Order: sequence, then C-alpha cells, then structure tokens
Amino acid sequence: MPNKSRKNKYVDNRDWARYNEHLVDRGVFFFNPTFLDHWLEEIREMNNGKIGQPFTYPDSLIRFLGMLKAKGFDLRALQGVVQALSDRLGPFPVISYSQIRRRILALDFKFKNQDESILAGCDGTGLKVSNRGEWIRQKWAVRRGWVKVVIMGDVKGNIVDIRIGNENLDERAAGRGMIRCHANKLKKIIMDGYHDCKKTFDLCHDLGIEPVIKIRKNASEKGLGPRSREVRFYKEAGYEKWADLKQYGLRWVATEGIFSAVKRIFGEYVSSHKKRNMYHDGRLKFWAYQQLRDIGN
Repeated sequence: MPNKSRKNKYVDNRDWARYNEHLVDRGVFFFNPTFLDHWLEEIREMNNGKIGQPFTYPDSLIRFLGMLKAKGFDLRALQGVVQALSDRLGPFPVISYSQIRRRILALDFKFKNQDESILAGCDGTGLKVSNRGEWIRQKWAVRRGWVKVVIMGDVKGNIVDIRIGNENLDERAAGRGMIRCHANKLKKIIMDGYHDCKKTFDLCHDLGIEPVIKIRKNASEKGLGPRSREVRFYKEAGYEKWADLKQYGLRWVATEGIFSAVKRIFGEYVSSHKKRNMYHDGRLKFWAYQQLRDIGN
C-alpha cells in the first residue's frame, strides 16, 4: 500500500543500465567456476606445511558451493553440480555431499571494510528456522524458535560485522560488542530507539564515537551524562529537525535495506536442525549477499 504520509514524492535516480548489468553479473558469479583456473596452485599453497591428510579440494570451490547453498541448493544437489562440471569441464575429483557439508561449516566468513572512517548503522532481525509456514505452527502448536541476527552495516549498504544467536540474543549487548571491535574506524553509529540506554551512550562517549540513537518518548532529561545531554537536545529540537541534523535516515541503507535484500535474494529461513549449524546458515546468507555486493565495487 502506498505511503500517503510521504511529504515529497520519491524519485528513483538509479542508473538503470548499470543496475541491470550488475544483476546480470550476479548470475554469472553464481555459476562461474573460477576455482578451476587455480585449483592446483591453491591446493599446493593450502597443503604447504600441513600435517595429516592433505587437502584435495580448494577453498575457492567450497566458497562457490557455499554461494549456491545460500541460494537454496541442498548438499546432494551441490555434489551433482560438481559432478556435472567435472563431466563437462574436467575431469577433476568430485567432492561428496558429506564433505561439502563439513567444509562449508569450517569456512570462516569475514566482512572486509576498506574505509578508514565508517558511518554505520546497527539493528537486528529474525530468520525462521524452517519453511513450514505459520499455519502449521498455529494448527499443531509447533514452536522451533527463530534465529536472531544483529548486523553493523555502513551507509553504502555493505556489511561490516554480524552477530547471530537464538531469540534470546541481547541485541544491545551485541551492538556494543561490534562497536568495541570497530572503534578504531567507527565515526558514527546510527541505531533505533531500542538501543536508547545509558550503557550504549557511555560506551560511544568513551570511544569518541558519535551516537545517533532515537530517544524514547518517556526519556528523562535529568542527569549530566552523555545520554541526558542527548535527550535534552532531542526534545528541544524535535524529531524531524534532530533526524535531519543527525542524518538518522541513513539507518535504512545501513540496516533495513540489507535485511530486505538478504531475505529477498536468499530467503528468510534456515534449514539446519542443530543450533550451531542454524547460526552458520544465517551467517552464510549475509556473507553471500556481501559477495554479490562486492562484484560492483
């Protein structure tokens, strides 16, 4: 339903020719077996100094399969993909689905940020733990919980860091943990009203980071600390002026836009049964999304 409260009509200024080309590049990226170009060199480097059974399959192959798993391929289908590539482009050894599972679970998903000064947002969302739908949950009183994801994203739409747990994950504590990890580059952190608490304001003050956190309506103006000063400024300026001065609207690009894109491209549920694997599947989705983002950078 259209938002009739919007003051100014939204104008889409995207370069559609470039955007369409980027979407085509994503399709190429999903099914481009570049791991074949450097298979032997990568294996030789991975096995240099390794004790025990040597690696047979390069990490680039596992990352290739990880992208397809995030897209919805099951493990046996991934073995079939490798088999088809080996028949057509090989021959090269075909990895089994059980080993695909072990290697994907062993991948270390890291998010690189090249900017020296980061303007970031922080927020959380949930992923369903199965695709069975809400109807059967209500009909049969089935409850499997859900996976909570808290991310830090920059205002360019890139993921900086991520924390994943069950529905009891403390979103505020997770946000403060990421702030500490990236304090040397973090210039400003933008958060919604859920993060309006003394601990977060005090941490940002101690680290020299500007907090842009929406103040709750019933917030007290009393006190001399960082939060109290921000409450007085917020109430004196009013929400609209405060949001304009603080660039609060950038939060949507840094968090909500990322959540929307990840769920749209890779789905909003995880299929694993063990908690550890559920968390890994959730991280895999966000890592895969960032790989697509990096294509155009």
